[in-house]
Amino acid sequence: MDAVTEDRLLDGAVRLRQPARGYRAGMDAALLAAACDATPGQRVIEAGCGPGAALLAAAVRRPGAHFTGVERDPRALALAQANIGSNDLAGRVEALAGDVGQRFSVLGLPPFDAALANPPFFDNPAALRAPAPEKAAAWIADEGLLGWTEFLLKAVREGGTITIIHRADRLADLLGLLAPKAGSFQIRPIHPFADAPAKRVLLRAVKTGKAPLQLLPPLVLHDREGPKHRPEVEAILRGKASLDWHA
Repeated sequence: MDAVTEDRLLDGAVRLRQPARGYRAGMDAALLAAACDATPGQRVIEAGCGPGAALLAAAVRRPGAHFTGVERDPRALALAQANIGSNDLAGRVEALAGDVGQRFSVLGLPPFDAALANPPFFDNPAALRAPAPEKAAAWIADEGLLGWTEFLLKAVREGGTITIIHRADRLADLLGLLAPKAGSFQIRPIHPFADAPAKRVLLRAVKTGKAPLQLLPPLVLHDREGPKHRPEVEAILRGKASLDWHA
């Protein structure tokens, strides 16, 4: 068994066991969870849930909703299932074996009300220096963004929402892949500093949505001086605030 650490999310509200080496949950998972706006009774799926950081944080933030994580890596899946149990969330959170590269129908589940995803950032292994082997699956998408968007579009019902966090320079690709079957796009840029370009974007789409695209106010993570995070970001990380899609 690989070494794991036990960490705390949302100011201690979530206990997360995750690998000591390799891909570890960070800001992207925290922001994805904060962007989940599921209402009581709704069903939410996270594609590629890993050990469950975003899945569990979103579930704690949205106590009336039900969550299903899908993960292909057996070690990450085992951690996710153990984390669900240790956080006493088994009544409304589950993690299942599944591969985004396969059709959603393989899971044998009805469409969900909402989907969350933090897809691997790269499609082409030749485009970057090879990551450590334990990070490869989290960094490089074997099936590409096309596979991820196809899975997410099948995973939600008509009128259901898809929320993705990804690199800002892939925004055009995401919009192009989702546009044939989704719309009502909302985009929130994530800037490391107020005077720096966005490195991430949060994108929310509605399956069969027709509303005009909205570019929402950006979230700026840091000031050049002062605390590690801006106060509004610290509130999000501690679970005291969410990311509002109706701004």
